[in-house]
Amino acid sequence: MTATETGVKSSTRNSERLFAEALELLPGGVDSPARAFKAVGGTPRFIESGRGAFITDVDGRQYVDYVLSFGPHILGHAPDEVVDAIRAVAARGVSFGAPVEGELVLARDIRAAMPSMEMVRFVNSGTEAVMSALRLARAFTGRDVVVKFEGHYHGHADQMLARAGSGVATLGLPDSPGVPASAAAHTITVPFNDLDAVTRLFRTRGDQIAAVILEGVSGNMGVVPSMPGFVRELRALTERAGALLIMDEVMTGFRAHHGGAQALLGVTPDLTTLGKVIGGGLPVGAYGGRRDIMSLVAPAGPVYQAGTMSGNPLTMAAGHAVLAALREPGRWDRIAATTATLAEGLRESATRAGIAVQVPQVGTMLSVFFSPTPVVDLASATRSATESFKKFFHAMLDDGIYLPPSPFESWFVSEAHDAAVIERTLRAADRAFATARM
Repeated sequence: MTATETGVKSSTRNSERLFAEALELLPGGVDSPARAFKAVGGTPRFIESGRGAFITDVDGRQYVDYVLSFGPHILGHAPDEVVDAIRAVAARGVSFGAPVEGELVLARDIRAAMPSMEMVRFVNSGTEAVMSALRLARAFTGRDVVVKFEGHYHGHADQMLARAGSGVATLGLPDSPGVPASAAAHTITVPFNDLDAVTRLFRTRGDQIAAVILEGVSGNMGVVPSMPGFVRELRALTERAGALLIMDEVMTGFRAHHGGAQALLGVTPDLTTLGKVIGGGLPVGAYGGRRDIMSLVAPAGPVYQAGTMSGNPLTMAAGHAVLAALREPGRWDRIAATTATLAEGLRESATRAGIAVQVPQVGTMLSVFFSPTPVVDLASATRSATESFKKFFHAMLDDGIYLPPSPFESWFVSEAHDAAVIERTLRAADRAFATARM
């Protein structure tokens, strides 16, 4: 239902008031740049609650949500199995600074879905997982150089902010002030899907490269699949050079495929980083991989990494509830099928409006690029018509559809997005594409 149908006025009075205060208390009024409306203009909505496929802002307006906390809520907001799991654990205590069985339960869940992760270390964010995995890769290989791809976002650690995606791409920042040249000196960035560039790099510097890190399916410059065979060739290049392949599955883990992008692409990485879905909506990160590599992590080995809240009982329980649900026959496949239906409907809607768009979809993720040609890398993503996206975004928002406030972020679909929700979204898209054309 739209705001008019629910009898709620479209005023954002309370969000505006809160945002004005937030600007005095929080840099930019937010605690993560991806939440800001800087790329699209206007005032961010302050959210009061969420249930299923919907969120409700502080003004009482309800939206169909395709942000889903930027990915974790694959079952929808506040699913009973996750809420019940958190409640049961919280009643026994929320943190101990000591091992809990829930860590083993979730580690087993992850290893069952991603056999490449023979051992797992839980942390508290994707950034922390990547930072730790890179330290480990350098220690294992005795080398310093890391290769990453333009538009791939691996968190905000200093060495990973060169030509990154997500908020960095949205704000048009090539890197970040405050990052010393020495921190980025051992990071080499090449265009995504450019196998020739990577091959040339390995030919000249292969013996210096500790690891190649990538998203098997990019989600942080919008959804951009890897070209056929690209990741398999990277696997072969790293093996020949004695370097490690790190797959950043913080976003794609349990989103691109139940077994992650690595299962979808048929590639076995040396190390994997995870986040989002495995925490059931609570803060989480994890890294893991081959036993011989992970055995270097303290206290088993000399590579130090620690975290007071790592393996938090609430997060472990929430993550297990989600992964257990996704193992049930048909559940993940139905979410992916719904996502494909939405993507096809958006393409058809744009065609009716006479607008050229690309709607790449992988698993439970999709994006809409206002572009007449396929998007294959950061350069082609940034050539898309961002002004058209702004018009589309606000038309959808006014119609009660909440999208990521950037053309360079993935949309996410959940189990709670049923046929009626998809139909409502596509009706709104018909109106929004007409607006974007003007």
